[in-house]
Order: sequence, then structure tokens, then C-alpha cells
Amino acid sequence: MTTIPAIAPTGSLNTKDMRRIIGSSFIGSAIEYYDFLLYATASSLVLDKVFFANLGPGFALFASFATLAVGYVARPLGGLIFGHFGDVLGRKKMLVLSMVLMGIGTVAIGLLPTTAQIGIAAPIILTLLRVLQGIAVGGEWGGAALMALEHAPSQKRGFAAGFVNAGGAAGAILGTLILSLFAAISGSGFLVWGWRVPFLLSAVLIGVGLVIRLKVAETPAFQRLEAAAEKRRLPILDVLAHSKKAVVLGLVATVAFYSCQAMTTVWGVSAAVGHGVDKNAVLNLKAVAAVVTMLVTLYAARLSDRLGRKPVFIGAAAAGVVLAYPILALMTSGTIWGFGLAMLLGNGLVQAFLCGPITAYVAEQFPARSRYSGASLAYQGGSMLGAGFTPVIAEALGIAGGGIWLIAVFWAAVLAVAAVTTALTPEGKGRVID
Repeated sequence: MTTIPAIAPTGSLNTKDMRRIIGSSFIGSAIEYYDFLLYATASSLVLDKVFFANLGPGFALFASFATLAVGYVARPLGGLIFGHFGDVLGRKKMLVLSMVLMGIGTVAIGLLPTTAQIGIAAPIILTLLRVLQGIAVGGEWGGAALMALEHAPSQKRGFAAGFVNAGGAAGAILGTLILSLFAAISGSGFLVWGWRVPFLLSAVLIGVGLVIRLKVAETPAFQRLEAAAEKRRLPILDVLAHSKKAVVLGLVATVAFYSCQAMTTVWGVSAAVGHGVDKNAVLNLKAVAAVVTMLVTLYAARLSDRLGRKPVFIGAAAAGVVLAYPILALMTSGTIWGFGLAMLLGNGLVQAFLCGPITAYVAEQFPARSRYSGASLAYQGGSMLGAGFTPVIAEALGIAGGGIWLIAVFWAAVLAVAAVTTALTPEGKGRVID
């Protein structure tokens, strides 16, 4: 019989070590999503004019959103690669590697010559760098989620894991504010050099993030797997054999969350500017809404520890179905107050209450030996479909003349399907996950 060495018990959120781990997950996710979501905002305002101007306004924006989608398509690949090694070699090592790759891709985008300078090579290289970003962030989420979840006491897992996605909101805030700042500073030079500076600043943020991440310990769950020789050479085979339903249901729920993010912060930003709302005002309001989203996400995560992941998520999805058309009508009203109210409803309410429980909800569906692989596959597959394709589909429906009614029906249908499938999923609150 194998004797398993004593391993430190899961800590308390009040301990110094636990605070460091939660802080590492929050700050690391903020930095990674600063890079990843900075591209999303830039795709709405800049990249179509710098790399696709020869296609004409409508199709240039469509092409810009398509490169945005490529990054989301690459996220499941990153989830599979990093998930495998995260289950075999450890969560911490993969977190460090994902951050380095993200920094390389983001800084390179900031240095990339335009189509006017090097021709078609520019959008091709841009697409490849976006793929690298997608692979990196695809590995980031699973590692950060498990570092928080597997260290936390069972009654506070939802709140601890919620800091991962709250970090994503913080990254969106930082990216939006810095892009807005340099849009104001550079003025007419924004399309020449102003948009590049936020991408180049990633090098500084990545350095800070690496210092923080190198100080955290491996999770107790992974240490137990190592001690008991429970790791598998190909954890994804375990997922496909025993957790296919969990992958599908987790993916559908994640699609709903990311469709809200994409509809408001990507398509909505472009639609508001296209209807005459000032660009800087849009970016500033987006940042304000992201602050609300971050705070409400943490509240929703804590609420999921009391009520359960499912009630919080299903309630938010139902609210989204009801509010889909009003939010889009406000987005396209051509007024700054309309855009601001739409962001508070879409981001601060619907998205945040979906976001709060989603990390714990997905991760708790999988056993420790294949959790990085399974959770990453479900979550990143959902991010690919929800965030990657929602702006493209919405823009295509607009080009086809469907108006916001058709776009609202599409969005509401995504949320309704997620609410139904989530109701079929076992509740993870209180489950023994080791």
C-alpha cells in the first residue's frame, strides 16, 4: 500500500499565504487580460484602419473582428497544451510560461509595421501574433483558476476563484484607460503611434507579474496527485472517457458569459462610435462599467458560495434574455448616456453575475487528476465560440439588414440555452474536489 506523505491542509482566506495566492491569481489574470482585451478594444477602433483600410469601412471592421476571433479560436489549443502539462508537471510552471508567451505576442503587435509599409505581410503577422496571444491566455485561465480554487477552503471556493475573472475585468479597465489616455495624448497621431504604446507597456507589466507568480506555492491537490502517483500521461483521455458531458455543459455556460462580454465591449463599442458617440467618452465609460463589473463579479462569486453556482448563473442568464433588446437599443441610440446605461446593464449586471460563479462552476465538474485539461477545454471552447464569434455574427447580421432586433434575438437565444443546460448540471458548491 502506498504511503502518502503529509501535505499541508488547504489554507484559509485570512492567512498570509492564501492572500498571496489570491493576489497572484488576480494580478496575473489582470496582466494577461490587459494584453488580450487590449486587442479587443483596438480591433474596434484602430486595427481596421491600420491593417485593413483597403477593404472599405464595413468589411475592414469585419476583418478586424475576424482577427480578434482568431485569438479566441486559438484559446482551446492553449487550454489543451497547457492543461496537459498543468496536470502532469504542475499548475505553477504553466502559469509562468503562459505569461511569458503573452508578453512576447503583445509587444510584437506594438512593433508591427502597417500594411502600407510591408503590404499583406502585416495582417498575416498580426493574425499569427493573435494566435500566440490566444494560446497563452488559453493556458492562463486554467492555471490561475486552479491555484485559487485548490488552495481555498471548500466554503469559500467560489469567492476565491472569482478573483481570477475579476482580474480579467481589472485588466480590461487598465487596458481601456491606457488606450484612452494615449488616444488623448497622441491626438491625430493615434493611428500612427498612439495605439502602439499600450501594447509596448505590456513588457513592464509582464515583468511585475512574473515576480509575483514565482513566489506562490504549488496547489495541495497537485501535491497529493504527485505523492499518490495519480497523474496520467494523457489527462485529456481521462476527460474524454469520463467527463464529456461536463465539457459540453461547461462550454455552453461559458459561451453565454463571453457573448455578453463581446456584445457590449467589442461590438457595442464599435456600434456606439459608429452612431456618433465620442470615442474617448466611450472608452472612459467602458472603463467605469468594468469597475462595476469587477466589484459585482466578486459579490456574485461570494453569493454563489451561499446559494450555489447554478441559481446565481441561471438568474443572470434570465435577466440577460429580458434585457437583450433594451441594451442593444441603448448601445445604438447615439447618445453617451444611452451607451453608459447599456454598459452598466450589460456588463455591470448581466455579465458580472454570469462571471462570478463561472470559474468555480466549470472547475468543480472535473476530478483533480484531469481538472486543468477538462476545465480549460470547456472554458476555452466556450470563450472561442462566445467571444470569438459573437462580434462577427452581430456585424454580419447588421450588414445583412437584420437590425438590432435580429441581433437581440440571437443574443437572447444564447443566454436561454445556457440557462437550460446549466439547470441540468450537478451543483458544485460543497462538493469534495480533492
